[in-house]
Amino acid sequence: MTCCPPTGELTLASDAAPSGDELLLTSRALGDGLRQIDLSVPAVHCAACIHTIESTLGKLPTVDSARVNLSTKRVSVRWRETDSPPPIVATLNTLGYAAHLFDEDATANDGTLAELIRALAVSGFAAGNIMLLSVSVWAGAEGATRDLFHWVSALVAIPAFAFAGCIYIRSAWNALSHGRMNMDVPIALGISLAYAMSLYETINHGEHAYFDASVSLLFF
Repeated sequence: MTCCPPTGELTLASDAAPSGDELLLTSRALGDGLRQIDLSVPAVHCAACIHTIESTLGKLPTVDSARVNLSTKRVSVRWRETDSPPPIVATLNTLGYAAHLFDEDATANDGTLAELIRALAVSGFAAGNIMLLSVSVWAGAEGATRDLFHWVSALVAIPAFAFAGCIYIRSAWNALSHGRMNMDVPIALGISLAYAMSLYETINHGEHAYFDASVSLLFF
């Protein structure tokens, strides 16, 4: 998407962080001294993200309101007109949410949604097969047979953990590295510990492994 002023001197790239001048250019006047800008923030995942963004932006000077739409990953900010807009983009970057100008066409071709659908398919396939193997263990398989089923389950869980689990781990690490929490942190912790404990039990010929629980959590 490009957007040029009447003089044709400025071009905006939707995938670049907008400057203060670009925010003024693309914002719209609402009357009563208010302006509004819509920004795309792809890293928004949950209610904790929404609360963090809205509360932090709401504290900026001249900001009247900040609202996040989770389904479209859009942040709408209204502020009182001044010589320059509040540091909206810089604040979002500090929180770990890279922002760019909202583009309806880019939203329609959301790569994140496609990644989540693929992750759902991989984790669903893995969960179904691991559950079938687990039924045999629950039915009383022992010794070498039980260990074999556990090892096969571990191998099936690896691509699901790597492909689907990395989505939660990336989000959790981004949150923790910026000194905040989100709902992906406990999910990433849970699936990682469940897989690690199950692998330890499998190596040591333990009776119980929880690959089914770890991958099923990813699927759901």
